[in-house]
Amino acid sequence: MFKYKIINDPVHGFISLPSEEILPVINWPVFQRLRRISQMGLSYLVYPGAHHTRFHHAIGAMHLMARATDVLREKQIDISSEERLAAMKAILLHDIGHGPFSHALEFALMQKVTHEDISLALMERYNRETGGTLNLALRIFRNQYKKKFLHKLISSQLDVDRMDYLQRDSFYTGVIEGRINAERIIEMLNVHNDEITVEEKGIYSVEKFIVSRRFMYWQVYFHKTSLMFEKILEQTLRRAKWLYQNGRPLFAHENLVYFLENDIDVVHEESLEYFIRLTDDDLWFHLKQWTENPDPVLSFLASSIVYRRPFAIEIAKESFEKPYLEKIKTKTERLFGEAEDGAGYLVLTGTVRNKAYDRVHNPIYISMKNGAVKEFSETTDHHYIKALSESVVKYYLIYPKNI
Repeated sequence: MFKYKIINDPVHGFISLPSEEILPVINWPVFQRLRRISQMGLSYLVYPGAHHTRFHHAIGAMHLMARATDVLREKQIDISSEERLAAMKAILLHDIGHGPFSHALEFALMQKVTHEDISLALMERYNRETGGTLNLALRIFRNQYKKKFLHKLISSQLDVDRMDYLQRDSFYTGVIEGRINAERIIEMLNVHNDEITVEEKGIYSVEKFIVSRRFMYWQVYFHKTSLMFEKILEQTLRRAKWLYQNGRPLFAHENLVYFLENDIDVVHEESLEYFIRLTDDDLWFHLKQWTENPDPVLSFLASSIVYRRPFAIEIAKESFEKPYLEKIKTKTERLFGEAEDGAGYLVLTGTVRNKAYDRVHNPIYISMKNGAVKEFSETTDHHYIKALSESVVKYYLIYPKNI
């Protein structure tokens, strides 16, 4: 008898899990680790409700994949039960390679290695351990399967990954501008020439999706205080690594020591094993210890996060003038004069960029009532949609408030 498990999700309601196929994946210790990886990094220092995890998101995205494939099957799109299950497994594991605080430390532990690289390596490990149960899921994940539209449901501008995180993140932050109607978008999905399309009557839902994504990036994901704390976190790990490699006093557990003493730019079994041992909890424990480190730069950085003492942050449309930067660096060096290269860790500049909709490289297609298929921006009467396909770049400057 086929058995289901039920999860009560605050965003999607009751989610059914086919127990024999999906539960072994969810119960895999590496997947359970996602319960201790925050979905939105340090955003809860700005939005107190944003304590949801990658585990929540993975389950939600899997649910939307099940709904999407069911809708397509009802529209006579050829998707076998095996293909449906494989697509569900692929999206369930798509974020398993995230490290502590998710995107906040994307390249801090393993340089030049993306979370997608790590996700793929972990999926391959699970596949070996279970005798090939992810063979088809891996082909879909890598976009090597003949039905390319299944990969588009995992990775595209209108994939179930984005549909879940926009709904979920707006729910937990309370930012209502980010809310979308994922269920309506899914009901409007179809396939034309192996490409995912949205039926014409779903145009306004797609518009709302794109505009909501823009709001979420600039109001939540790139909120200046969230951005500031995440950059400070990066610098804290960077300073800790410098101290360790220069023989300075530093508390560090062996799981973190591995990344402090090595520069890792490829995924291999050893680095993978140490990586999956680290979660947000481990980093928080180290941050608390580092607040009392004798190095004034490390203790200042760690204390700023642990006790929520924000740095100053300025956002501009153009890069900051060099004399202004030099003035701030000079003041910072005076404040931390006894520390080596203090300003190099405490005065930060950079850019953030976002494109709400890429109509050139990864377009969304609309199936018109007359049978034609058009790129989305050609079907809407709102001219600002085309403007949203332009990349927006903003410059930031972060420095200690007390200078």
